[in-house]
Amino acid sequence: MNFDWLIQWYYNIRWIDLLVSIGILLLFLAFRKLFTRYLFAFVIGRFKEHPALIRWAQAFEKPLQYFFILIGTYLALRYFMHEQWSFVIDVNKIYRSISIALLGWGLYNVSAASSILLEGAGRRFGLDASSMIIPFLSKVVRFIIILLVVTIVGAEWGFSINGVVAGMGLGSLAIALAAQESLSNVIAGIIIILEKPFSKGDWISTPDIEGIVEDITFRSSKIRTFTDALVIVPNSKLAASAITNGSQMGKRKIFFNIKVSLHTPGDRIKRVVTRLTEHLEQDEAVAPGTVMVKFNEFYESSLGIMVQCFTRSPGWGDNLEYRQQLNLYVMQILEEEDVKLAYPTQRVLVQEPETGLGQA
Repeated sequence: MNFDWLIQWYYNIRWIDLLVSIGILLLFLAFRKLFTRYLFAFVIGRFKEHPALIRWAQAFEKPLQYFFILIGTYLALRYFMHEQWSFVIDVNKIYRSISIALLGWGLYNVSAASSILLEGAGRRFGLDASSMIIPFLSKVVRFIIILLVVTIVGAEWGFSINGVVAGMGLGSLAIALAAQESLSNVIAGIIIILEKPFSKGDWISTPDIEGIVEDITFRSSKIRTFTDALVIVPNSKLAASAITNGSQMGKRKIFFNIKVSLHTPGDRIKRVVTRLTEHLEQDEAVAPGTVMVKFNEFYESSLGIMVQCFTRSPGWGDNLEYRQQLNLYVMQILEEEDVKLAYPTQRVLVQEPETGLGQA
């Protein structure tokens, strides 16, 4: 075999230049972490009262390390190849493309849902941690960043993006026509997130479903019913329904009727009403000004005493606990006042037939 070309290539290599280039690359590789460490220490120490700048610096830490390596690689290649490199490949295009990608990487990190930019926007518009608008904005911004990076890098290498943009327009129209229902759910999800009729963890009820909201997305909402079943409701259907948010109640209502015997004297009923009213008005668990205890109804087989009040705590469990205590106290009052509860009764009137008069 003829190895003359290999021997010729070996003697044509500028070994001194190659070693210098490798030394440049190794130097940048060795000092990349040290450079970024001191740089970030300076930024944190100099701008510790400006958390936004620190968060920006943290987002660009990794891209900056790779950019430092990129500079070393660029200098090493340019030193070794000199002007001959331009005949093989345009190193400047590669350098600019990778630099754009690293810049996009840093901006991608900055646009995270937990970034200080989106957190500040959330505070400005009164959005809490349960709102889905911040993650949605994060995804939109990240998609735009990726699209811009791909577009700029493609333009750097001479690719025309006009056909891509036109194709995206036609594709978007076809998708919109084929997914009208999904788009309506997305629009309804945006309305729900912006208007905030409920949040994660709220107890809501509609004409079709009742339960605890576990998650809110832009297509549907997940609701855990009180039978522990998970129901996924399309946002368009949920937005078109009347929604009752039980978690936003300031207090919870208690209402029931006490049916006592028809033979109960009026003075005993009056004492029951008075004692129960005084008890509820003095109870700290009852919201002031909401107590209503009245003898208000005559039934066919009983007399009705209406009891209405509102508990301070809107919690369902707290409400049930107080109902139990109140029921036991009502039983105590009725026993002490010797008032009997009514039982379902039915009266039957028996009329004797009239006897006929004898004929004369």
